[in-house]
Amino acid sequence: MAENKTQPTDASVDAFIDALPDARKQADARWLLAQMSALSGEPAVMWGPTLVGFGRYHYRYESGREGDFFRVGFSPRKASLVVYIMPGFDAYDGLLARLGRHKTGSSCLYITRLDAIDREVLTSLIAASLAAMDARYPREA
Repeated sequence: MAENKTQPTDASVDAFIDALPDARKQADARWLLAQMSALSGEPAVMWGPTLVGFGRYHYRYESGREGDFFRVGFSPRKASLVVYIMPGFDAYDGLLARLGRHKTGSSCLYITRLDAIDREVLTSLIAASLAAMDARYPREA
């Protein structure tokens, strides 16, 4: 089996955020960094060159493919801020309805900027996602 292309690195999360092109992106990233650190109880780790992840879980698909990935994370991209909600969004319709302007992919929440959404709702969504991940993939002691 091929190894996951996206792996944790030793790169500095702070240096990555400091290198973002504008102050708003940096502020949004720092807010997410603080929220996800507090909610997950895990340190931030760079996964590849542009993903900031918290925690880790091991998955195994029916196809036999398996690997490790972060439990929750984000990436401040050019067009939008991407928040990775690993269980997907099927269980979160109520929260998403109250969030504000956003788009979703299978596990990706796309937000143009944090001041366009309800941050308390986003915090609740991240917390619910982490609880779902803990139920599905219990943390190792």
